[in-house]
Amino acid sequence: MASDPAKLSRRTKGAMTIVLDGLLLPFSLWASFGFRLGIIDPTTYVNSGDLIAILVISFCTLVFFRLYRLKLNAFDITAISKLAQYSFSLVAIAGLVDFFTYTGLPRSVPILYGAVFFMFAIVSRICAIRFINSFFGQYSSVDSVAIYGAGAAGIQLATALKQSREVKPLCFIDDNPALTGLIIGGLKVRKPDSLEKLVKNGSVQRILIAIPSLSGRDRIRLVKKLSDLGSEIQVVPSYVDLISGRSKVSDLRTVTPEEILSRDMVDLDSPQSRQTYVDRSVMVTGAGGSIGSELCKQLLSCKPKKIVMFERSERALYEIDLEIRELANLAKVELVRCLGSVTDRPAVDAVIKNESVDVIIHAAAYKHVPLIEENELEGARNNILGTFEVADAACKAKIERFILISSDKAVRPTNVMGATKRLAELLIRSIQSKSKITKFSTVRFGNVLGSSGSVVPLFNKQIAKGGPVTVTHADVTRYFMTIPEAARLVLMAGAYSKGDDLFVLDMGKPVKIIELARKMIELAGRSVRDEDDPYGEIEIRIIGLRPGEKLYEELLIDNVSKNTSPHEKIFLANERKITEAEAGDMIDRLKKALQERNSYSIREIIECYVERPLT
Repeated sequence: MASDPAKLSRRTKGAMTIVLDGLLLPFSLWASFGFRLGIIDPTTYVNSGDLIAILVISFCTLVFFRLYRLKLNAFDITAISKLAQYSFSLVAIAGLVDFFTYTGLPRSVPILYGAVFFMFAIVSRICAIRFINSFFGQYSSVDSVAIYGAGAAGIQLATALKQSREVKPLCFIDDNPALTGLIIGGLKVRKPDSLEKLVKNGSVQRILIAIPSLSGRDRIRLVKKLSDLGSEIQVVPSYVDLISGRSKVSDLRTVTPEEILSRDMVDLDSPQSRQTYVDRSVMVTGAGGSIGSELCKQLLSCKPKKIVMFERSERALYEIDLEIRELANLAKVELVRCLGSVTDRPAVDAVIKNESVDVIIHAAAYKHVPLIEENELEGARNNILGTFEVADAACKAKIERFILISSDKAVRPTNVMGATKRLAELLIRSIQSKSKITKFSTVRFGNVLGSSGSVVPLFNKQIAKGGPVTVTHADVTRYFMTIPEAARLVLMAGAYSKGDDLFVLDMGKPVKIIELARKMIELAGRSVRDEDDPYGEIEIRIIGLRPGEKLYEELLIDNVSKNTSPHEKIFLANERKITEAEAGDMIDRLKKALQERNSYSIREIIECYVERPLT
């Protein structure tokens, strides 16, 4: 015998159901005579042959109705309706047999026959569900969940979860006092105030927010409120995702740290942004990276004629193409896949010419600080020389716009990666002096949550393993922004460019990394092991600053030289430039250093052109 009823074959379960219902038929017929005539042996009143005829026809009809195909864990109003239809057929069967054989049955016996079967068929199935759940311990090792929102989405979610073997819906939580105490879908509706007690006593392990109509800001507010309870939180997709078909009510996602940043989404639906990219051929370098791939997705809503995805990683290029190909077809946007390196000038020139590129968004860069610290020559080759080659090619091809993606680590850098990005910024501004057609601009911002090399994926992996979660320093802070928001603002800044612009994105307030780690642990439903709770589940361990790492990052070299732009989250920085001659000298020295594999020369170039960090 299988230890788990879920592992039984469908045929075996169907046979068991037919046997159960088949045994109920003679019992129901016998009970109908007992209720009506008070006799124990129906054959004393009716010919046994007539009784057998009723039972045989009833069983054949039972097979015809296929009641064995009704799933126990999905026993709902549809299944009850099916049982009711069959029960009515039993009334008709008994009545017709009596009519043709003249048995003289009281008219109420056929009615009782159908009614008794209907009642006991339902009772037997309910008892079977209860027995299976209790005997086999279906919910013994699963999470109990509270569903926040007793509306249509919450009810649908509860129905779906009742068929799940991973979680058990315990109750509804709803702010509407008129619903408090009601039983909806078999679950009691409780007040929000009761959640704290349910979480603390272990009755609830997860909270599922099932209010897809909530706006982004209201959802963030609710998540922040519930996250203090120490339970894992998951959210049903928004109505936009539900209506578009991208998600179902039963699709749940764990609350991500970006929702804790409380940053409002940026509206890209501006005429100027769309006009800049509509019907254009837009080339995105590093299209398979975190920012590059999001830029490709966001560009689809701007209706460009073509998106040229330029990427050196075959796998990354394949994945972004696979992800957005269908959406591009729906939007009638042509996708072009180009494998190549930004340091390969002939390849860059060929792509710009063959695809008639109008706009280049240069997102290709090495950005992992410790790796570039150990591989500074390749970091300089890709981040400095690669930027120069693409920008110079854009200038000579006389395209409309060139947008460089930069980093807050470029401001008074203490590491090679930041220094290479600062030199790239300087080169872009010097190339602008050679071009009267192409509008060059740089967009500088801080960390994006979930990107390659970000602490968020690392923390997620460490939490999944049970810790410890490693933080370099207790006081280290970083600016954070979500990937979609960063991509939106990059496109908007590029649209605002008039040439030779250095845009800085408003990153909000810096976040302490140790607090982000603590919040992520709590959101995962785990406790932090520290002095206040020595028996907590996951430790936060301080491992010391990595080579070239700063305690805090800056967005501006000179906070005074900041001007506003047409958008409140985008600022214009007025920082120093280098001349065309200085840029030429820098590139010559860089190429020579790379050819000779001379790391010391790379450091000399950095010392010559990059602002020193504050002491």
